Amino acid sequence: MKKILFFTTFFFALCAQAQEVKLKDYLPQDVTYNRNIPTPSEIVGFVPGEWHISHDKLVLYMKAIAESSDRVSIENRGFTYEKRPLILLTITSPENHKNLAEIQENHLKIISGEVSESQLESMPIVVNQGFSVHGNEPSGTNAALVLAYYLAAAEGASIDRMLENTVILLDPSFNPDGLQRFAYWTNTNRSVNLNPDPQDREFSEIWPGGRTNHYWFDLNRDWLPLQLLESQARVKTFYDWRPNVLTDHHEMGSNSSFFFQPGIPERTNPLTPQLNQDLTERIGNYHAKALDSIGSLYYSKESFDDFYYGKGSTFPDINGSIGILFEQASSRGSGQMTENGLLTFPFTIKNQFTTALSTLKASLELKTDILKLQYNFYRNAEKKAEKGAYVFGRKNDPVLANELAKVLEQHQVELYKLDKNEHFDGKDFDQNSSYIIPKNQLQHRIVEAMFEKRTSFNDSIFYDVSAWSFRHAFDVDFAEVKSIDMGKKLTSVELDIPNDLQKSEYAYALRWNDFNAPKVLYKIMDEDIRVKVAQKPFQSKTETFDYGTIVIPIQNQQKTSTEIYTLLDELQKNNHVKISPLKTGLTQGINLGSPNMNPLEMPKIAMLVGEGVRSYDAGEIWHMLDFRYEIPVTKVDAKDFNRTSLEKYTHLVIPSSSSNALTPSGKEKLKDWVSKGGNLIAYKGTMNWLKDEKMIDFKIKKDSVVAKDISFIERSKFYGAKRIGGAIFKAKIDRSHPIVYGYNNDEIALFRNSNLMLEADTLSFKNPIQYTNSPLLSGYINAENLELIKSTVPFKQNGYGRGNVMIFTDNTNFRAFWLGTFKLFLNSIFFSDQM
Repeated sequence: MKKILFFTTFFFALCAQAQEVKLKDYLPQDVTYNRNIPTPSEIVGFVPGEWHISHDKLVLYMKAIAESSDRVSIENRGFTYEKRPLILLTITSPENHKNLAEIQENHLKIISGEVSESQLESMPIVVNQGFSVHGNEPSGTNAALVLAYYLAAAEGASIDRMLENTVILLDPSFNPDGLQRFAYWTNTNRSVNLNPDPQDREFSEIWPGGRTNHYWFDLNRDWLPLQLLESQARVKTFYDWRPNVLTDHHEMGSNSSFFFQPGIPERTNPLTPQLNQDLTERIGNYHAKALDSIGSLYYSKESFDDFYYGKGSTFPDINGSIGILFEQASSRGSGQMTENGLLTFPFTIKNQFTTALSTLKASLELKTDILKLQYNFYRNAEKKAEKGAYVFGRKNDPVLANELAKVLEQHQVELYKLDKNEHFDGKDFDQNSSYIIPKNQLQHRIVEAMFEKRTSFNDSIFYDVSAWSFRHAFDVDFAEVKSIDMGKKLTSVELDIPNDLQKSEYAYALRWNDFNAPKVLYKIMDEDIRVKVAQKPFQSKTETFDYGTIVIPIQNQQKTSTEIYTLLDELQKNNHVKISPLKTGLTQGINLGSPNMNPLEMPKIAMLVGEGVRSYDAGEIWHMLDFRYEIPVTKVDAKDFNRTSLEKYTHLVIPSSSSNALTPSGKEKLKDWVSKGGNLIAYKGTMNWLKDEKMIDFKIKKDSVVAKDISFIERSKFYGAKRIGGAIFKAKIDRSHPIVYGYNNDEIALFRNSNLMLEADTLSFKNPIQYTNSPLLSGYINAENLELIKSTVPFKQNGYGRGNVMIFTDNTNFRAFWLGTFKLFLNSIFFSDQM
């Protein structure tokens, strides 16, 4: 014990004086090290822990390791949004490298059942070690430098045995863009003589911080939705190899210690086998022993859970693997004072490296049991899989259904196309826009996890969301069938290119129910082509057009009919929308020259960002407009708002924000702009201070539950149970209202993670979206809140001077994958003048 205390004290003191970190202070000393392998300082100029590694230098070192060691190979699997490489190191024995393709092929046979259980003992185990998915949790990535060096340079019988029996997939930076952002910040603000005062600027990043990726997403929520470039590359690696263990190295609050899984037992997703948790606990014993040996405090089975499968430490659990979360107390810089004393950056790296090694040791010694978990996971899945299938589609919108199909394809889910139109469960399924998911397949369990509707739980508190059903997120028609003609198995889900557009000399109609219709509309308007929106349905001789149909007249345009035709034909083919030629204005219902055909104004959009604005929400809006729909949005920093000219903008979006996001004079400026005709779209917390500023009026329904017989220690559970952390609710819609143009059904599934419940207006036509009297579709909500939410409204709009104020209680663009409600936001942009 004296040795442990001495080492810990020495390590802290050493780092506190002048950050004189030595590589040997991290490394085991019971092996020798190959001098032909470069150390990090020889390539990047410093020992890990002296400075924060930037992503470019990280790549430089990893390439040097791969060039100098026959144990290591490196590949680039793609690029981030900022064009940084997504590198992966494969580390194993030189002999294994010679047969790596064969090893990979044989390993995948565990999944398919082409090997017997008795053969597992002779097969290597595959371990995927990943670091710092949150860029401002850098001890993981900096530990990856030490780990790569150790695995390449260490010599001796133990390391040889481990490499002979293990294939290590080392992903040193899950989030290159965020890592670079944070490294720049902390290195820029680091003093030569280290200052551990927590109030120093080094420890207070500016907005949005390095946690997120380029578009300000939390990448550790995207393992299941797969909407982001980094996640798509990461999960492809997972399925290419099907690792047995995947580690996810994080950081947490500076006053904490060190956490490793398992998490809170009663919050484990019931679809996860108990054997998975048992093995996780056995592996945890290795972490405990390793951390004991260096005197580090730690804990397990508290704080974190294994429920949502979109996290890096939980996603493997539904794929026959073991996911392990590590959470290290963060120094948030070079070193700062905490409740537990001085916490230095090198010490955080030491803990991460130590548990990376204990993971490899545990994986090797428990190899056969872990391989058997994977083998039996899929054999049991085949036995439990029911007969029948799920069918999903979206009539008149093949793109939206295809977006879901693309996610399933990345998860290696077997898909078939309908070979004829079908009618199931009261819904029509068009063969051109519908898909079949057979239940009896290897990916049965992840299919179940993606589509289940769950409303009963073992616990009332969740670390993340309690529901994520993809059938609702993508707003597709969905049916469960006992038998069906399977049709053609798909090897690709790419959509066929639409036929040539038929030319018209009178007008064209763009259906607004198409997922890509907003993108096409903006491009049409950007070409200075006048358009109108139909506020009532109408019919041509052959087709029916719904509320919100966009009409493009040919006459009195700046472009010729041929130029318009060429543009529309190209847009239709590139975006898979349906554009129909109209030969006459004498249509049934309203005519094309009707007063109910209203002209649309080209939107010019600004969005408030910066301190006081929730960066996640802002990033989701930015990504949707910029990356998915190619609609420009000007990001106005809150600190610059007072001197920003707003006159050029038709719309201002304020994501969820605090009341101090704008100064008093800024709020007056906002009022003036709206009163002169501006359109304000606000989310969640913003609506509260808009009400204080008398820009909109509403009443919130609140619970009156009193805490009875709740002890002090149970208070967090009491408050946690009242929180709506992420659930799905059913609302009825008034399809004639512009905010819901483009929706085919009279009901919609809404995701919500707030307790903002707005009372409905006494005028029913002012409630275009209203929760039903039986609203819960999936997820957790306590009985009191469930009663409160009934008949409330998630959207309100009122005039303010000559302008509009529109508010949403919840995020319509949640995590970039709640595609089913994207159009609510887009309608508030394009049709605000019609409300």
